[in-house]
Amino acid sequence: MSARRQRYRKARRARFAIGIGFTFALAALAGMTDVVGLILVGQYVSFMSGNTTQFGLALARGDGGEIVLLAALLATFVAGNAFGEIIMRLTGRRHPPLLLVAAGLTAAPLVVGPLPWSILPAVLGMGMLNAGLEQIDGLSFSVTFVTGALSRFGRALGRALMGEPGRRWGYQIVPWLGMLAGAVAGAFAYGALGRNALAAAALWALVLALLIHFVPLHWRRRFALPARGRAAR
Repeated sequence: MSARRQRYRKARRARFAIGIGFTFALAALAGMTDVVGLILVGQYVSFMSGNTTQFGLALARGDGGEIVLLAALLATFVAGNAFGEIIMRLTGRRHPPLLLVAAGLTAAPLVVGPLPWSILPAVLGMGMLNAGLEQIDGLSFSVTFVTGALSRFGRALGRALMGEPGRRWGYQIVPWLGMLAGAVAGAFAYGALGRNALAAAALWALVLALLIHFVPLHWRRRFALPARGRAAR
């Protein structure tokens, strides 16, 4: 194997490892913020599947206050995804600006007004995170919802058990592990800091913004591009 080929493979492995770590870290941020928001307002900040189920229940019950709040949460999350995509495109797919804005939005409920409505900036910030990560070396990932990650993991496990080749399917569990770790951290943070645990989540976003700055830009840009082909392998 030529030296050039060896360098390419080494760089590819390093890019993949950093990408997997970034996936875990973003999912942990989502899980941490989600738990604190759930404790504070009784609704999810990043888990819109849960909020959609709650929305349906509120509609069936005719609970006007819950209907309006949940509709606002869902709409804000969608807006956050759109806003995040706009930021990524305007900045040449640079992650630090995205994470800096997300950090400010995550901490905003501490100062913008009474709960539960003041949680909306944090929801906007969590929606934005999805624009920062589409895939790692061809594997699709999501960071604010893990139902898809568990589904991809389970289907890939089934294919592996049936003898279908593919060595990287196990990485699909990474977002779930990250969200679980973040949820545990968020629960402990709330126990120690109360509502100010949102500041701890915002601090984590700032740390990620600093760390990702040192990752080569052409690697980071690849993270935010859609995957092609079969993502579960």
